[in-house]
Amino acid sequence: MSRKRLLGSVLMKRLVLSHFLVLSAVAAVAVAGSPVAAGSPAAGKSYYVAPSGSDSAAGTQSAPWASVAKAQSVAQAGDTVYLRGGTYTYTRANKACASGTDRVDAITLNKSGSSGNPIRYWAYPGETPVFDFSRVSDNCRIKGFDVTGSHLHLKGLEVKGVPQNNNLNHESWGIWISGSNNTFELLKLHHNMGPGLFIQDGGGNLVLNSDSYDNYDPRTSNGAGESADGFGAHVKAGRPANVFRGCRAWWNSDDGFDLINNFSPATIENSWAWRNGYLPETTTSSGNGNGFKMGGYGGDYVGNGVKNTIRNSVAFNNKASGFYANHHTVANDYFNNTGFNNRPDFNMLSVNSAGAAIGLGNLRNNIAYQGTLTSNMSGTNASYNSWNLGVTLSDAQFRSVSTSGWDAARQADGSLPVLPNLRLAAGSALIDKGTDVGLPYTGRAPDLGAFES
Repeated sequence: MSRKRLLGSVLMKRLVLSHFLVLSAVAAVAVAGSPVAAGSPAAGKSYYVAPSGSDSAAGTQSAPWASVAKAQSVAQAGDTVYLRGGTYTYTRANKACASGTDRVDAITLNKSGSSGNPIRYWAYPGETPVFDFSRVSDNCRIKGFDVTGSHLHLKGLEVKGVPQNNNLNHESWGIWISGSNNTFELLKLHHNMGPGLFIQDGGGNLVLNSDSYDNYDPRTSNGAGESADGFGAHVKAGRPANVFRGCRAWWNSDDGFDLINNFSPATIENSWAWRNGYLPETTTSSGNGNGFKMGGYGGDYVGNGVKNTIRNSVAFNNKASGFYANHHTVANDYFNNTGFNNRPDFNMLSVNSAGAAIGLGNLRNNIAYQGTLTSNMSGTNASYNSWNLGVTLSDAQFRSVSTSGWDAARQADGSLPVLPNLRLAAGSALIDKGTDVGLPYTGRAPDLGAFES
């Protein structure tokens, strides 16, 4: 077989494998530890909810219900609840606060679907249901959505404005999750006084093609701005991996993605984080400001820490680190990522069993450019990265180094927009400079950075 045909055959096999990994639920669990988002609803009943509906109605398209609670009381595994466009305004939680430090829910999803037959809470096609919790007046910690059920699929919802109504607590939450095997797809989470989406427990959850931005916690008890992350996962031990895929986090007052105190593995892939650590839409300093905080247990060593993975992701213009180990106790995997103009781009500060600061991390095919490039790299397993290949970086290596436009509209299938920003220019010295880490690539070797040319 000719060399050209051989390369073509290898490339075709890689593309088929990549396609299979995305579409096959079995392969997704094996590779990423999460289910793949369901496509069209399976056979099951359809119900409808609308801001102008009535819970005494029939729940049909022409006579919709008014509340998610009513829909949940009827829906069974395999059913779909279509949420019509418009604003759903909440003024109180579904129970009273027992104290100023109690936790209450505006919406509780505690009824589960089943494997292969989730209960779907989907935006009606072409419409955007907006859940506005800014007027909830309960004087304790508030969860906009509290998802304790499993095998659920939320798609196309906008969640905003969850408040803090006293200064006795750390944060409130847009969506709080403790169930398993759920999919959260095409969500917009913003202007909440705490994390947009937070996985407290459960495993096998997939957060897909979702955005979390402009979250800020002004009344947090440990300091304003210190707890409003875009996304977080702080899960107990022994759970299957949770996955964040195709997500964006920007202008959150604390971190973009936060995996501190995460005792079950998490994977972040094909995701972007920028301008975190500032008051939203400003350059006024606020919380920590890391793009991807990849673990840690409060600075202490623990014997049961887990490996987290981040790949094909981008961090730029964050106040602090782009990719941060945060005193983690295990060497995480950092494969094919791009850090641009962070402080630093990659910070592998970790801790050993004696409590001493060390560097930990497996780093391959990464780019660090502008800002401070790296810190705490001594002790890491790092090779085939831009900083240890003797490659001279310049703007000319990229099609664009613009930091604008990253919040552009998503593609029709919900995936991230295709931008020239930080993609390699034709003839870049970073093309084919990587090493095979099991991810799809073209050419004789992987390119460096988040985007294969």
